[in-house]
Amino acid sequence: MRFLETIEKYISRHNLLNPKELYIVALSGGADSVALLLALKQLGYNIEAAHCNFKLRGDESLRDENFCVSLCEKHNIPLHRIHFDTKEYAALHKVSIEMAARELRYKYFENLRKDIHAQGICVAHHEDDNVETILLNIIRGTGLKGLTGMAPKNGFVIRPLLCITRSDITGYLSSLKQDYVTDSTNLVDDVKRNKIRLNLLPMLEEMNPSVKSNIAAMARYLIEAEKITEMSMNGFWRRKADIVTYLPDENAPFDADLDTSARISIQHIMDFFSPEYLLFYILKNYGFNGIQVEQICEEMNSDVQGKSWQSATHELIIDRGYLVVERIQQVNDLCFKIPETGNYVVNDNRRLKLLVYDKSSSFSVSKEPSVATLDADKVVFPLTLRATKQGDRFVPFGMKGSKLVSDFLTDIKFNVFEKRSQLVLVDSTDTIIWLPNLRVSNACAVSNATKHILEISI
Repeated sequence: MRFLETIEKYISRHNLLNPKELYIVALSGGADSVALLLALKQLGYNIEAAHCNFKLRGDESLRDENFCVSLCEKHNIPLHRIHFDTKEYAALHKVSIEMAARELRYKYFENLRKDIHAQGICVAHHEDDNVETILLNIIRGTGLKGLTGMAPKNGFVIRPLLCITRSDITGYLSSLKQDYVTDSTNLVDDVKRNKIRLNLLPMLEEMNPSVKSNIAAMARYLIEAEKITEMSMNGFWRRKADIVTYLPDENAPFDADLDTSARISIQHIMDFFSPEYLLFYILKNYGFNGIQVEQICEEMNSDVQGKSWQSATHELIIDRGYLVVERIQQVNDLCFKIPETGNYVVNDNRRLKLLVYDKSSSFSVSKEPSVATLDADKVVFPLTLRATKQGDRFVPFGMKGSKLVSDFLTDIKFNVFEKRSQLVLVDSTDTIIWLPNLRVSNACAVSNATKHILEISI
């Protein structure tokens, strides 16, 4: 049968499945997933089915589940089932019903995959779905990657039916005299994808009946073009290993990916024959879109410093020949009280130790940035470790007059991110006695007359 031959060749070409391994088939009961289940069964693959009841369509949801049970019993295929309270999940996580269902489904599939030691999760996306995805990406705005559509394999998610159309599927099921269920919500044009399926594609097919196959072919060509582009990018990347310097983020949780901050060399970006594409290649990982990258490219060689752009998760600034990217942090509202000497845990990433001792003849002022040695008799407890505020002033060690903290940080070439994260230690009169890791105040500096030393380490 041509239908099975087409799928078998596609699986072989993209090395999607191994006959010796176990795979999960995501089974909804609709035509696409039923065809996938039976096709893989006929082709001799070792499969088990999984069905999710999202409790969104009342009796219709139960009908779908019962259909899947009967189908798997008929063909002697093990079936795993789960029920979700999708509406409650969506409300709790503040996401749409569609996004909630997607998150629940794929989390369940992945946990099941690990539990039964399956090698992958087969889903029933076909060529028509791929065309809809490409059109949806174009409407939202996309680059080369979005025009290639769905990948045959993405991690453990496998799509063996991308080579066939919806009409191929219904023809196959008809030849088997196999029925299936229909989700009534797919017939309503109140979701973007359904609008494309029910309204846009029929209109495009009036202009050219081959429009879907042409778009699918375009995606295949662009996948090959993308491979060439990736090879070029990787080659340049290896030659210019210092394009990006990844910086650990001290504010990230211990179990977070440490590569949350980065410094990108503008000069190295400009050395590439397509600076804008190279920059997009880097910044897409931080959630920046093509329009933002275009704006950044226009500004990055100007004299403007500190201008910023934000994605959903990160912020980027231009800073003296570099683009600096950092994870968006909540406003620094730290205000930690220190009533007396001792050891203190400020947060997961920061601890303080304060002790007082008599100054000896062998004493020397600390040169460690994380340790301050002050005249204990000039410091009035309680102390407060807090974020910098607009208008903060102090007298830097070695100077007589006061200086705005913001000006001091500018003079030592701190960028916007570094200024935001800088802390100050103040005494009971709100006088700054130390900029941790930078400079102590001259107002409480150690002198020849000092008798007692206050040592603070952070």
